[in-house]
Amino acid sequence: MTEEQKIVFLEKEYFHLQARVESFDAKSLTIKAWSVSLAMAVLSSGAFSKTYNVLLYAAMAALLFWLIEGYWKTFQSANYQRIAEIEGYLNGTITEIDCLQINASWSREYNKQGRTLFYRSLFWPHVMLPHGIMTLGFAISYFYII
Repeated sequence: MTEEQKIVFLEKEYFHLQARVESFDAKSLTIKAWSVSLAMAVLSSGAFSKTYNVLLYAAMAALLFWLIEGYWKTFQSANYQRIAEIEGYLNGTITEIDCLQINASWSREYNKQGRTLFYRSLFWPHVMLPHGIMTLGFAISYFYII
């Protein structure tokens, strides 16, 4: 493979990865919307029946969506290493790179820091909001009322 062909492949791979990362952000907003919608639906049903246990159900639902988004961000973050490698090669700071390594790079990065990154990502402000606040708020409200 010539250097020009390699650069063409790497550029295509780079733009594919950028689109993939952006699609994760779009789906993250969908996760947030579902989280808020479900929590509010549960709370609304509880308000009409005057059942305080729904606060715990809403807290559990928010917690589950929070965990889902944490995993989602971990999956997304595993793509950044390959993006950095391609950028390094194209700007000359890295001298050797193989083409068409999206899956290998993603798997290597996810296996290297998956669990650690998952737990850290749960407390990133853009992941924690609104799920973490709803989880804590509903749980505290339940125990405050009872």
